[in-house]
This record gives sequence, C-alpha cells and structure tokens, in this order.
Amino acid sequence: MWIRLRQIALVARDLDQVTEDLRAILGLEVGFRDPGVKVFGLQNALFPVGSQFIEVVSPIKEGTAGGRYLERRGGDGGYMVITQCDDHAPRKKRVAELKIRKVLESDEPEYNIMQLHPRDTGGSFLEIDYQAGDLSPDGPWMPAGRDWKKAVRTHIVRAIAAAEIQSSDPAGLASRWSDIVEIPVTRDEKGNPALNMENATLRFVRDEDGRGEGLGGLDLVAADRKAMYENAEKRGKRVSDDIVMICGMRMRAV
Repeated sequence: MWIRLRQIALVARDLDQVTEDLRAILGLEVGFRDPGVKVFGLQNALFPVGSQFIEVVSPIKEGTAGGRYLERRGGDGGYMVITQCDDHAPRKKRVAELKIRKVLESDEPEYNIMQLHPRDTGGSFLEIDYQAGDLSPDGPWMPAGRDWKKAVRTHIVRAIAAAEIQSSDPAGLASRWSDIVEIPVTRDEKGNPALNMENATLRFVRDEDGRGEGLGGLDLVAADRKAMYENAEKRGKRVSDDIVMICGMRMRAV
C-alpha cells in the first residue's frame, strides 16, 4: 500500500501575478484551468512539475473558503497537500477510525476524492485521492485534465521533493499526520519530524514567520539551480541565498 505526493495547492489574491512568477522563475507552464472550481467561487491554474503539480487558486467572489484562508494567514500561501493512493478503501477506513471529518468526498468510477477537515488534521488541508487506471508516477490525474503532459517543462525544476508544514508543535502535528497516512515519523538532516511518502517528504517545522499553522514551503528538484535563483533575483523574489518566495511560499532548489 503506497501513497505519494501528487499535487500542492496554493491560494493567491492575484492569480495572474503568481502565474507569471511561476513561469518566469521556475520555467513552468499552465497545463489546465479547471472550470469546475467556479462552483467553489474560485478560478485556478495548474502547472505540471514533472509528474506532480502546483495548482494556484484565487477567489472570484466574496465569502469563499479560499478567501477566508487568505485573511486568516495574512496573504498568499500554501493551501492543500493532495496525495494519490493505490487503494482508497483502507484509507477511508482509517479516516473513519480516527473520526476525522471530511470537507469533500466523491466516489466516481474514474476518480475518488477524500478531502479532510483541517481542524481535525491540523497543518493544512490534506486530501487523499484515488485515480483509476494507470497508477504509474506519470499516470493520469483527473484534476490536471487530459492533456497536461503537453505543458511539462523541466529545464529549471523537475519535481517536488518536499512540502514544509509549519506549526507551534511540529512533533505533535507530524504524529497526527502519521496516524492518518500510516507512515512512521522520521527525522530529516536538521532534526525536523518528517514523513517519507513514495516520492516526496512531508517536513514539519516550527512557525517562525508569525503566519501561524499552515503549508509554508516547497523543496524543488532543480535541473538548473542557477537559473532559478537568477530569475528570482530579477523579479525581486529571492529573499536569501537559498530561498525564493512565490505566492507566500518558501521555495528551495535541491
């Protein structure tokens, strides 16, 4: 039984601005815009990063969950950790055993969604989904549409290696997520609690930026680290030697 990191969702006030940052700094391209998110009062753009995805959503009306999240965290930032599993039934059983509420659930023949309530998980939205058919790492992914591979650009970054979730209690939060995804807690090279998924790591760190609990950073596997940092410098998005800030997220080349 495996679970992999397939998609990261960010939330932004200005979708066009963040889209241009992702294009100009990371060399990514929009692979899909989902008209279905309009029902949630959102618009989006989804960028392939190799066989994984960065999605950016932005409110188009008042009173949306995304808009409230922007207010709560004081601006653009990380929103969801979206995973793919090889068997949905045991994942659903585990969530039920832990009495975790679901924000969204759908069991269609092709694609199953299980989005968990962040008040029960802590950290951020955690979503565990199942895609029927080819389960290989670059197999189909319904949220990305049918033709996302045409937009793959890997000349600067080619994968998401880690997602960084911050809180006042990293160890406690890591333990909670460990219970949910049934992966043991380990430690990274800096001693941070971590969960090692099939293709990426979830890292839990202390909130040091005053923005509170949430998804705060990404490690990106770089094909051209120099270009990433030079591009960020040109756009005023390089905040330290190894950190680029895009959509309120700390992004590092690894």
